[in-house]
Amino acid sequence: MFDPIRDIFLSFGTIGLLVWTLVKILVIALPVITAVAFYTLAERKVIGWMHVRHGPQFIGSLFGIGWIQAFADVFKMLFKELIVPTNASPFLYRLAPILALAPALAAWAVIPFSDGVVLANVNAGLLALLAMTSMGVYGIILGGWASNSKYAILGALRSAAQVISYEIAMGFALVGVLVAAGSMNLTAIVNAQAGNDGFFEFFFVPLFPLFLIYFISGVAETNRAPFDVAEGESEIVAGFHVEYSGSAFAIFFLAEYANMILVSFLASLLFLGGWLSPFQGWHVPFLSANGAHWLFLKAGFFAFAFLWFRASFPRYRYDQIMRLGWKVFIPITIAWIFFTAVAAYNNWFVVGA
Repeated sequence: MFDPIRDIFLSFGTIGLLVWTLVKILVIALPVITAVAFYTLAERKVIGWMHVRHGPQFIGSLFGIGWIQAFADVFKMLFKELIVPTNASPFLYRLAPILALAPALAAWAVIPFSDGVVLANVNAGLLALLAMTSMGVYGIILGGWASNSKYAILGALRSAAQVISYEIAMGFALVGVLVAAGSMNLTAIVNAQAGNDGFFEFFFVPLFPLFLIYFISGVAETNRAPFDVAEGESEIVAGFHVEYSGSAFAIFFLAEYANMILVSFLASLLFLGGWLSPFQGWHVPFLSANGAHWLFLKAGFFAFAFLWFRASFPRYRYDQIMRLGWKVFIPITIAWIFFTAVAAYNNWFVVGA
């Protein structure tokens, strides 16, 4: 679909290739940033409705929804002063938000939105994703340490322990997907879920325990409720970003919500068939057709689940979070990897063309 446009850019040689790559990056990065803005608005409205209140409704009011509220908040933070604490490490203090945001955006390079619609269709895409998503915690740790605040360093240490705990469980869950699909390429993983009968041909059914563990670990990885002990307001004020203000705080905010949307897309791609219709082979007009709209619908449900969890569950205690990661999730994933290996060896998984 994009081949004619690509050929025009490539006709200019190396400079054309560079410009074409930058265009593709912007085509992905700008919608992600815009999605984050509207996601924050959706969070405030959804949680407001769940708490029987209105949420934003005046700034850019349309149908009782303040559509421009999220952008107003962004402009407010961008024009606020960035105050560097006296005893902080200035360079590292400013570097930390960038280290948190860069991996959150870089990971989108290997996310396919449809068959062939991907910035970098690398064979080790799953490995690249694990590498990118695990690097974000360095920004959090650095921000907490460089702030030279007791609350900030407590939040940073909590986040480090939490991410290490759930990164293992998340990685093991993805090993199950890798074994079932026989590839680390995300497009190949989605195509391996193609079949003729619909729901039961996805990895969702045989790998359901791994799916649950992956998504819950994703919630913990992004420091979201009920796993938000790294920024527990009732315990350590705001955790690792307590000393941040203005644009630096906005960047931390952007990184967190970009990671939430990323986890939603990954859960859809790896376990629910991505852009594949759940009604394949049913010969129902529109419903049986594959397309990017299915990927966005599935990812939208998981993104809504993040908000649902925040409005519904109280914060876990720190020791409960550690116990869940090490004593529950990791043993289950190890056992299910063995089951997946046996299933793959006996061709129990239906692999599409």
